Amino acid sequence: MEIPGYRYGDPALAPSPLNLEELDRLKAALMWNPEDEEALKQAGKILEDQVEEILDLWYGFVGSHPHLLHYFTGPDGKPIPEYLERVRKRFGQWILDTCFRPHDEDWLRYQEEIGLRHHRTKKNQTDKVDSAPQVPLRYLIAFIYPITATLKPFLAKKGHPQEEVERMYQAWFKAVVLQVALWSHPYSREGDF
Repeated sequence: MEIPGYRYGDPALAPSPLNLEELDRLKAALMWNPEDEEALKQAGKILEDQVEEILDLWYGFVGSHPHLLHYFTGPDGKPIPEYLERVRKRFGQWILDTCFRPHDEDWLRYQEEIGLRHHRTKKNQTDKVDSAPQVPLRYLIAFIYPITATLKPFLAKKGHPQEEVERMYQAWFKAVVLQVALWSHPYSREGDF
């Protein structure tokens, strides 16, 4: 299944400003450990058949807040259905990528691409839409909480012991914080990142 605009692994994407050693230092600051990688893989196996339900919840949340839905609307103020659908497919793949992709150069490059696609640098270009020119960084940061807190019930749905659910939940939380930290690069001034 081809996902419109999904370019993971494309060597033509802009490189990350961080190399793998710098990424390791950022992960250390986040208290990342090898157990987090295993917990994410376990989470991915639990979540992979629940992706559409998760997206329904997240899209319902965004849709219930006009100031968030605004970033998917056209000049007439109405949501652009094709844009929402294309982003939804990538968002679903992002859940799986968060759980299963190794943190290598391809992963770093795609994190930079995601940040650029929220920033005025590339917002709207991938889907060729006329929508809000940028998602403010404050919403990327604020969205860490709903994207994390709402996932716990999905992790618990298949009857795993509470301590395993908590371990997966904490790994997911760290993974989301890590990615948002990387996505912030286009929003920073030269030398600030």
